[in-house]
Amino acid sequence: MHVCVLGAGIVGLATAWQLERQGHQVTVIDRAAPGSGASGGNGAQLSYSYVQPLADPSIWKQLPKLLLSSASPLKLRPQLDPLQWRWGMEFLAACNARTSRDTTARLLELAASSRIEFEAMRAELSPDCDFSATGKLVLHASAASLEGARAQLELQRRMGSEQRLVTPEECVAIEPALASYRDRMAGAVYTPSECAADCLKVCTELTKALGARGVRFITGTDVRGFVRSGRRIAAVHTGSGDVEADAFVMALGSASHKLGRALGAYLPVYPLKGYSITVDVDPAPGAAPRVNVTDSARKVVFARIGSRLRVAGMAELVGHDASIPATRIETLAAATRALFPHASRLEELHPWTGMRPATPKGLPIIGRLESAPSNMLFNTGHGALGFTLAFGSALRVAQALKT
Repeated sequence: MHVCVLGAGIVGLATAWQLERQGHQVTVIDRAAPGSGASGGNGAQLSYSYVQPLADPSIWKQLPKLLLSSASPLKLRPQLDPLQWRWGMEFLAACNARTSRDTTARLLELAASSRIEFEAMRAELSPDCDFSATGKLVLHASAASLEGARAQLELQRRMGSEQRLVTPEECVAIEPALASYRDRMAGAVYTPSECAADCLKVCTELTKALGARGVRFITGTDVRGFVRSGRRIAAVHTGSGDVEADAFVMALGSASHKLGRALGAYLPVYPLKGYSITVDVDPAPGAAPRVNVTDSARKVVFARIGSRLRVAGMAELVGHDASIPATRIETLAAATRALFPHASRLEELHPWTGMRPATPKGLPIIGRLESAPSNMLFNTGHGALGFTLAFGSALRVAQALKT
């Protein structure tokens, strides 16, 4: 079967990988180079066992501060955009304990599958991607915040995750680079099995491997529409002409909503804009972290990728605004100086922004939809967990194609 994958981010490339391994002829289409969208400078963490969805009951108490503070990691800029308002209302409706618990269970199941498939890819390709498996610390600044994390920890532990609460002293023992920050944290959630890698490098390695196996890449061209044939799609319109296939997979991230609407399908996918910096680290022992670290108060993540440190954070509902305000980059630099003052001179920050394709509940849209053509499958809406979930969701798409 000839399958056309729309999108060459980590989700689209993982989908192409699974489909090619199952014997399909595959074409990948994207308007940009593989991995250059939301995958290019993401947080680099592979968070297989700590998947707390953004839609959580705690959002209600945090909402005034998150929306009104100029330094807030969450920012909303209301627009004349029906999707933004509809998405926002659906997101708030999902901020309850029952929905959060169900979402957590489903994400953990998908993440466990994704870990297996990612490791299978690594075993086969041995990609140069700065992979590490050093665990993760989620830091909490107050006893109340740490206690609030206990419920999520217990929920995830009952579902099979290996996690525990640790004291500030234990945090420093696990990650010595946190020594100067010890007195400013109440403790952390420690997950020893978590990993990290450079997602852009994974995308580059996958592209090379897939090209060598006969996968066709059409890049630098937009998907503009579809040629319909009854309940099926015969071809996609692109800037380079029509591309025919037997089946199609939409993995276009935050662009999925618009094209889904052209097919008669409602895809509640809205861009959550995030930022990152990538800095060279001081190689001295204990200067820069090797363990993944998440600062829950600042909503900033740190991941070691080779001789560099990736620092990422923020979630802005501002549409498709690709500008990079200097204040946001300074926020990430300030967080780095606060937690890891000896990690880097911060001479070159390599600022980046990307649009995480998020659904209100935090669950990706995978497989067929009744409202869409029968030979169109979807793999979109992974939010901040795109890298983590990519290979598991790709497997589900490949399995759905058989039915």
